[in-house]
Amino acid sequence: MIMEANSMDFKVGELLKEVRIDSAASKTLDKAVSSIVDAIKAIPERVVSSKGAQKFIEDLRVPAKKARFTFKSPESVIVAGSHSIRSIARPDINVDLLVRMPKECFHRNDYLNHRYHAKRCLYLRVIAKSLKSSPLVQKVRWSTFQNEARKPVLILSLVPELSELHGCYIRIIPTASSIFDTSRLSLEKNNVREVSQDGISQPTPRYNSSILEDMFLEDNAEFVKKMFLEWSSLEEALVLVKVWARNRSSIYMHDCLNGHLISVIVAYLATRSGGNCINKSMNAMQIFRITLKFIGTSSAWDRCLSLQPLGQYNLSQEDLKQYLQTFGVVLLDASGCLNLTFRLKRAAFSELQDEAVRTLKCIEKYGDGGFEEIFMTKVDFAAKFDSFLRINLKDCSRLYMPGFCLDDECWRTSEDKLHSLLKQGLNDRVKLIRVTWKNAPFEWNIEDGLSKFSDEPMLVGMLNSTQEKSFRVVDVGPSPEDKEEAIKFRKFWGERAELRRFKDGTIAESTVWDCESWERHLIIKRITEYILWKHFLLPKEDIIHTADQLDFCLHLDGKDSASFSGSLLGAFETLSKRLRNIKEIPLKISSVQPLDPALRHTSVYPPPPHPLAFENSVSQKPPKFATTCIHSLEVMIQLEGSGNWPLDNIAIEKTKAAFLLKIGESLQDKWGVICDATDDEVNVLMSGHAFRLKILHERGVNLLKNQETNKMKSTSLIDKELFLRSQHSSMINGLHGRYPTYGPVVRLAKRWVSSHLFSSFLTEEAIELVVAYLFLNPFPFLAPSSRITGFLRFLRLLSDYDWTFSPMIIDINEDFTSDDLKEINEIIRRKCSRGRACYVPGYGI
Repeated sequence: MIMEANSMDFKVGELLKEVRIDSAASKTLDKAVSSIVDAIKAIPERVVSSKGAQKFIEDLRVPAKKARFTFKSPESVIVAGSHSIRSIARPDINVDLLVRMPKECFHRNDYLNHRYHAKRCLYLRVIAKSLKSSPLVQKVRWSTFQNEARKPVLILSLVPELSELHGCYIRIIPTASSIFDTSRLSLEKNNVREVSQDGISQPTPRYNSSILEDMFLEDNAEFVKKMFLEWSSLEEALVLVKVWARNRSSIYMHDCLNGHLISVIVAYLATRSGGNCINKSMNAMQIFRITLKFIGTSSAWDRCLSLQPLGQYNLSQEDLKQYLQTFGVVLLDASGCLNLTFRLKRAAFSELQDEAVRTLKCIEKYGDGGFEEIFMTKVDFAAKFDSFLRINLKDCSRLYMPGFCLDDECWRTSEDKLHSLLKQGLNDRVKLIRVTWKNAPFEWNIEDGLSKFSDEPMLVGMLNSTQEKSFRVVDVGPSPEDKEEAIKFRKFWGERAELRRFKDGTIAESTVWDCESWERHLIIKRITEYILWKHFLLPKEDIIHTADQLDFCLHLDGKDSASFSGSLLGAFETLSKRLRNIKEIPLKISSVQPLDPALRHTSVYPPPPHPLAFENSVSQKPPKFATTCIHSLEVMIQLEGSGNWPLDNIAIEKTKAAFLLKIGESLQDKWGVICDATDDEVNVLMSGHAFRLKILHERGVNLLKNQETNKMKSTSLIDKELFLRSQHSSMINGLHGRYPTYGPVVRLAKRWVSSHLFSSFLTEEAIELVVAYLFLNPFPFLAPSSRITGFLRFLRLLSDYDWTFSPMIIDINEDFTSDDLKEINEIIRRKCSRGRACYVPGYGI
C-alpha cells in the first residue's frame, strides 16, 4: 500500500508541474496585465449612446434613451480569478480583470427591465474600442459570463511574442459594487415588468441574482483570495479539482461547475461554516478527496450553506426555505444576499454528485489510486451517455415568442422545459437526463445582438436504466377511473395514448412502442423524437440521435442479422438434447458446449437458416437469397470419464473420430439428421444450420487444469486449443448474460477491425477480450448500455491504452488475487520483448 500511495503522489506531483505555470511566466503575465490595467484607466470620459450595441439593446427591449449615460473611468481594476490565487491550470491560461463601473454611470432605478445590462454592455463597448490599439493585444473578442447572453465580457488575446504564455488571454468582467439597494433585488421582488401571470407580477429571482452577482463579485473574490493566501497545498488541490472537472465536460458547464465556484467550495471547507474539514496539515490529494466526498455524499446540500455562519445574516427560516424552493442548491456568499449557486441546476448537481462518488470508488478500487482514470481520461458527452442527441432549435418559433430574456434567458427556459418533458416521457427508462445548451457563439459581434445565440445545437445526454426498463415495449399509465391523471396522460401523449386491458385483467392508459426484437434499442429514440415533435413542433430532420448511426453495418437485406440468433440458438438446444440422449456409444455425452462466436452473440453476421441444412423430413420454402456455402458452427463435446483411452496422441484422435462417426450415425438413424463425415470432423445439418462436432479428451482437460508443465508436452495440441476456447466461450457467454449490450458492441468492433483490414493482427477472441475490458473496468464511466457508446470507448481504448508498458488484464470472473497479478506480470516479462503484445493462456491478456 505504501508503494501504491507513493506512485499516486509521484504522478500527482508530475501532473502539477505540467499544468501550473512557473514564476517566470507569472511575472511576464503580471507585466502584461499591468499594462492593460493602465490602458483601461486612461480611457477618457465620453457620452455613450445605444448606437454602439443597438441590436443587443433592442433584443433586451431597453429603450435607447434609457441606455444613454456618460462613460467615466473605472473606480478600480482588480486582478481576480485563478491568477490571483496562483492556481492557473493549463491549457486554460487566463486572468480575470474586475473593472468596477462608477456609480455615476447609473440611475438609481437602472436595476429594472435590463437597463443595467444594457449600460454594462455599452461600458464594455468603450473599453473594447480603446484596447484594440494596445501593442500587447492581438485580438479583442466578445464572449459571455457563464454563458449568460445578457452579461457579455471581453476576451483579450495577447500577442504571440509572450512565448511562455501560449494561448493566454485576459477576461475583462465589469462589476458594480453598491450601486443599487440590495433590498430591491431580493428573491420575491419583480424587476422585469413583463414577467407576470394573469396580470399579476411574478418574482424574478434569477434576474435579480444576475445583478447581485456583479455587485458582490469583488467581495467574493477577496474572500477566496484570503483563504488561499500562503497555503500551497490548498492551491494545488484546487488545480487538481479543476483538472478533474474539466475532463468531465458535462459538469464543467454554465449550469454546474466553473473555476470560481470550485474555489469557493474548497475555501468553504476550510472555514468554520464548512466544519473546518480542511486544515494546513493536509496535502493536495487529501484535500482533493475531502472536496469530492463533500460534493458527492454530504447531506449538508439539503439545507442552505453559507460562507459565514447563518446567525450573522438577517435571514429567517422562511427566507432560507424560500431560497431552497427557488434554486434547489444554495450556497450564500459572505454578504448573505447572493446565492453563489443560482445557476447550478438540480439535474446538473445530481450528475456532479454521481461523478464525485464514482471518482471516490475509483480511488478505492485501483492500486495506484486510478490516476489515469481520474485526471487523464476525457469524459465527454458522446463517451459518457448511452443516448446522445443534438437538437437544432435555430428555427423554433416557440423559443423566442416571449423574448430573449425575462427572469431567465429563453435558452435556459428551453433547457428546463425539455428536461421536464423528457423526464416525464422516459420515466424510469433512464437513470439520468442531462440537457445543456452552450449557446454562446465562439465568434460573436455585439452588434449582431442575441440572434446568433441559437446557432449551436442543444445537447441531451441520457444514461439508460436496466435493459428491461429501458427497452420495454409498453408504458402503463393511470387507471381511467383516475380521471384527472388520465386526462394529463392523454394530453401529454396525444395520439400515442390508448386504453388497454392487460393479462392480469387491469385496464389502464398506456403507450405501445411495437417493434422487432432487434430494433428495441431504438425505442428511446422513438420516444424522444415523438416528444420533441409534439411539444416543440420539431421535425426529425432537426434531431440527430446517435442510437442507430452504425446499425447499417450490421444489417443484411434491411434487417439486423442478429434476428437469426433465435433460430440458431433453438437449433443448438435441440442438437444438445439429442446428443445427450444418444445411448449407442460406450461413453455417455456429459456436456455440449458452443465454441463459435455466433453461439455467444458476438458474430458480426450470425448465419441465417439455410434451405439445404434442414432435415429430410422438413419442408422449407426456398428464400430469395441464400449463400453458396453453409457456415459450420463448432460445438465441443465432453464424454464420461474412462481409463480405457489409449495413451498415444494419434490413437486418441482416431478414437475421437470413431466416436464422432457413431454419434453422426445415431443422429441420422434416430432423428433423420443429415451428417457429413471426414477423417477429421463430423458436420451435422439440422434446423437450417450446420454444426461441426469436436470431442475434448478428458486427459487433456485434467493436465491443463493442473498446469503441469512437464506433462503438458504430451497433451494433444488440439485438446489444448479446445480447452482454452471452451473456457473463453464460457466466460464470454456469462459476460453477455451480465451485460446485454456487450454482444452488439463486440459485433461493431469486429466489423470495424475487419473493414480496416486488421483481422490478421486481432483475432476474434482478442477483440472480445478488449471489449470485455470496457465493461469490467468502466471507470471513470459506467458500463456502456448502448452499442454506439461502447464502440466509441473501444476505439478510444485502442488509441489511448499504454500497450507498450502495461499488460491489459481482463479478470472476467473477478477472482484474480495479488499473487495471480504478480504471476501474470512475471510471465509477461519472460515471454514478451519490449513493446510487443503477448497472450498468456489461462488468463485474459
